[in-house]
Amino acid sequence: MKKLLFLLLTIVIHTSPAISQANSQNDFFIKGFHLDLRIQVMTMDALRNFASKLKQSGINTLIMEWEATYPFSKHPLIPNKYAYTKNDIISFIKFCNDQGIDVIPLQQSFGHVEYILRHYRYKDLREDQKNYSQVCPSQPELNKKLFTDLFTELASTHTSKYFHIGGDETYLLGHCPLCKKKAAEEGISKLYIDHIRMLCDIIIKLGKRPVLWADIALKHPEALPLLPKETIFIDWNYGWDLNYFGDHQRLLQSGFEIWGAPSMRSHPDNYFLTLWQKHFNNIHDFIPAARKMNYKGIVMTAWSTSGEYDTRWESSSDIFDLYAIRHVYPITGFNMLFAAYAESLKSPQPLAIENFITKYCAESYGFNKEQADMLWKALRTAPYEVEQGKVLSPSPISIKELSDSARMAIKILSSLHPQKNVEEFEQYKLMADIRLQYLEYEQIENEVNDVAFTKEKAAGILSRLKGLMSNADEIGKRFINLNKNYYNEGELKEENESRNMKIKLLYEKLMSLNRE
Repeated sequence: MKKLLFLLLTIVIHTSPAISQANSQNDFFIKGFHLDLRIQVMTMDALRNFASKLKQSGINTLIMEWEATYPFSKHPLIPNKYAYTKNDIISFIKFCNDQGIDVIPLQQSFGHVEYILRHYRYKDLREDQKNYSQVCPSQPELNKKLFTDLFTELASTHTSKYFHIGGDETYLLGHCPLCKKKAAEEGISKLYIDHIRMLCDIIIKLGKRPVLWADIALKHPEALPLLPKETIFIDWNYGWDLNYFGDHQRLLQSGFEIWGAPSMRSHPDNYFLTLWQKHFNNIHDFIPAARKMNYKGIVMTAWSTSGEYDTRWESSSDIFDLYAIRHVYPITGFNMLFAAYAESLKSPQPLAIENFITKYCAESYGFNKEQADMLWKALRTAPYEVEQGKVLSPSPISIKELSDSARMAIKILSSLHPQKNVEEFEQYKLMADIRLQYLEYEQIENEVNDVAFTKEKAAGILSRLKGLMSNADEIGKRFINLNKNYYNEGELKEENESRNMKIKLLYEKLMSLNRE
């Protein structure tokens, strides 16, 4: 139904006399890729190799969401332990420029700023003293000072004429007493537009063009005429209808330059599930639609996490850590989706998904059509989430049945023997093994949550958990071996630990039942 609505809305927009028609042969001026370094920080060598891959694929723009990996000098509490040096950043941008790739910095400056507001140096900027995700727009002078510092420093190392200020998912608008009062008097959109306009003005004074995500502007389209004409909106759409965030026509008729953004890693993707069909459909549907709507650019997003954080408190007012909610398998496992995106940029016609997969498998792995179809089947097998012990599927299915489907996918993958790019293919197999391990754990958790579970049954459960932990150790070694050339090994170990934490905690909990 959503796909049908999307197509119908697209047809309406294309035929609307109020919207300028784009020549279907027109190319995107910006062919971009977005790298999210909130977690899964790539080594500098890996970043350079990735930039070369962008160049070879015809991509001319890289949006870098450095987050806490940028080495801010004026605000030294912001960088984390994986932060690059200034020389690293400058050298990388020069390397990209030499490749013909424009590097646009992305500095979140409204929501998604937990990594800044976690420090009590910035506590007066928080919209909420428990939820650190958003700055308070009713503190204009404090915000202006902070973001002038951050923007100025980033602008000094980036040669791009564009600067991305974020601005998405500001769910706390109108939350604090000051903002609540202003919203009641002037409307909630005034909170949004005053802050965004202030940020845009800083960027323009630095000689750059401000870029921001379009979702909140779509919710408050009355704010659009109040922004500087230099502003660029990125309309991110991961498979929903065009009016998902608000009246899409208002954005199209606003006169602002617009870029589009599909995704190759997004909700509900995590380590245990990737919706391959969803992402291929997103490429197939949205990129041609963006071209026909005369968008000047397209940017593929690849989120490593949701951008939401679990706060770990040491007291009622002080925290000691933030944990990124929902970790996603590293970008190293998604070369086929990357190639599909690059292919889709070459033609105004929608990507022929199955033909592309057949061609990609032949060129990358030496597979014939039958083998390519087998791989595609394995990747799409039973792509359902498990939530609170229930499988979220169109028709009833048990976790055991879902596990059986995962075993079938593993069997298919094990029967395929690529003639080249063996390491890339191993990523599919590892993803499948991680999924099965997760489903086997979910089956155990479902059993111990049943009212029929008793202390006497703990021994059998412990034996199964011990087997899962042993398997997790082996999977962890494979995970590090496959990704050690791309990411810091310390971070890979952290990813292994967090991925297997539930197994360990349940094991320790049930072990206590054996103590007299």
